[in-house]
Amino acid sequence: MSAPPAARHAWAAADPYAAALRTGRGPLFLRRADGWLLPLEVERWCARADATDRAVLDRCEGAVLDVGCGPGRLVVELAARGRTVLGIDVSEAAVARTVGRLAPPASEEDGARALRRSVFEPLPGEGRWDTVLLMDGNVGIGGNPQALLERVAGLLRPGGLLIAETLPVNVDERAEVQVVDVVGASPADGVLFSWARLGTPALLRHGRRAGWRRAAQWEAGGRCFAALRTRSASSSAEPPKSAAVISSQRARKPSGDSPVAVR
Repeated sequence: MSAPPAARHAWAAADPYAAALRTGRGPLFLRRADGWLLPLEVERWCARADATDRAVLDRCEGAVLDVGCGPGRLVVELAARGRTVLGIDVSEAAVARTVGRLAPPASEEDGARALRRSVFEPLPGEGRWDTVLLMDGNVGIGGNPQALLERVAGLLRPGGLLIAETLPVNVDERAEVQVVDVVGASPADGVLFSWARLGTPALLRHGRRAGWRRAAQWEAGGRCFAALRTRSASSSAEPPKSAAVISSQRARKPSGDSPVAVR
């Protein structure tokens, strides 16, 4: 399953997003074509993982892939816990900030912690990740929830876990949006790309269609979350090995995009 090139790299071309991540401050918005604005929580993303984040990460299993890692607060927290973790983001500024916040790996075996890559491009450890995170509205990536869920299922081991953050309202919307840093921006001010907004009922509905099963849903800190599982493998299947994910991180290189490893 793939997404159009323009959709895959729209965040990378959004200069206001890169500037906000470099400074750690907003304002920053997603602007819909009709002028509606969604504020983006840059300051929270650039801060350390908060209590709500940490409670979510307590639910993670095994090796974790953070899709749309942004400036890396969750990657940093998981790495500090000694977890095998990889963050991916199409924004060079996001990956650079993630890497800059990380301590050097204890050894080469730890592999890369962040890569500049789209979720729809080839990724290390495909089919062997234990947990995938779609936080901070990243269920909207690509504007096609069904395609995103099918792609994530292919990244996880059989029976693997997806933890997604959803909206606190019952919405299932797809729109063309752009990243802007001023309220009065016009469509000519930035690159348009496809995005989706989902509440928990919509995510679960799309998940059922893609073969997922609901594992949990909860609210904390004014935010909403859902956990889903892929189909389990037969009992004869060999259990996944985290070492295989690490080896794949070292062996595979993206074509076009550059990996950024921990210094």
